[in-house]
Amino acid sequence: MALLSETIDRITPLQERFFTRAQARLDSLTKPTGSLGRLEEFARCLVAITENEMPSVAPKAVFTFAGDHGVTEEGVSAFPKEVTRQMVLNFLRGGAGINVLARHAGADVAVIDIGVDCDFGAVDGLIHKKVVRGTKNFTKGPAMTRQEAIRCIEVGIELATEYAAKGYGLFGTGEMGIGNTTPSSAIVSVMTGIPAAEVTGRGTGITDTALANKVRVIEKGIAINAPDAGDAIDVLAKVGGSEIGGIAGLILGAAANRVPTVIDGFISTAGALIAFGIEPKVRDYLFAAHESVEIGHVAALRKIGLRPILDLDLRLGEGTGAALAMMLIEGSLKIYREMATFGEAGVSTEGK
Repeated sequence: MALLSETIDRITPLQERFFTRAQARLDSLTKPTGSLGRLEEFARCLVAITENEMPSVAPKAVFTFAGDHGVTEEGVSAFPKEVTRQMVLNFLRGGAGINVLARHAGADVAVIDIGVDCDFGAVDGLIHKKVVRGTKNFTKGPAMTRQEAIRCIEVGIELATEYAAKGYGLFGTGEMGIGNTTPSSAIVSVMTGIPAAEVTGRGTGITDTALANKVRVIEKGIAINAPDAGDAIDVLAKVGGSEIGGIAGLILGAAANRVPTVIDGFISTAGALIAFGIEPKVRDYLFAAHESVEIGHVAALRKIGLRPILDLDLRLGEGTGAALAMMLIEGSLKIYREMATFGEAGVSTEGK
């Protein structure tokens, strides 16, 4: 708990003077004022987050946290939990969607076992940070103890601090965990006050019957555990997941180290909602990569106060949307740093 408290204390509000300085440079570039729209917004935010008037975001990393979920016993997913382990190995071989898109974006992929229900042994490239061997079935009691939930958050904080010290300038969040749209929907329902039926989607593509069961499972888990919406750690412990906690910690640790973070889809945003519940100032350090087709995603983004960058009907997870959005964010910085000013180009500003 000491690490979490110290991290929260280090998260400070963004300073308006950095937005002003960034805007002044953007307005001096050879273009009509404001003509690059949200790209200019991204550049201003990067300057303010880093407190550097000529920031760099290279190198970049996407953190893919993996964990299993006891609630899969209730038939909430189209796939068995063994797929979590299989996909972790696929990540490490470089064959998953996140590997392809991260290579395209020039980002590294860090794969973390934070809660998979198996022992991987000495597998090259895997970051071993196991807190639990899968969460418990939250229809029968809490998914984790409070201490386990805090430890998951601390894992994310430690990774953020480690990679910031290595010079990484932009983080992306990702995850893998069969059944994890169920705890994510539970978190969003509790934290927003919206009924579970209105924030629960089909995840891996379940049938109408399975979806109705999934909603009942979430409602039962919330009723049995009575998570406190005013205590984000309590929500994470009672109806959350280990990978969701790791994402929350990464976001908190990144903000404490002044590193911008791109959150992926629905599960990553559930993690961001936990981080926001712990310390609302993290919102200003975040970019929302995209709007997922999961119906609860919009509600979660709205609660935090984030506007998504992309809308591509994505629902894969892993960090794929974050990798795509990273390219636009980095593009905004290239414009900010490399585009000529009117003075440099000898272009008249009359009528600008």
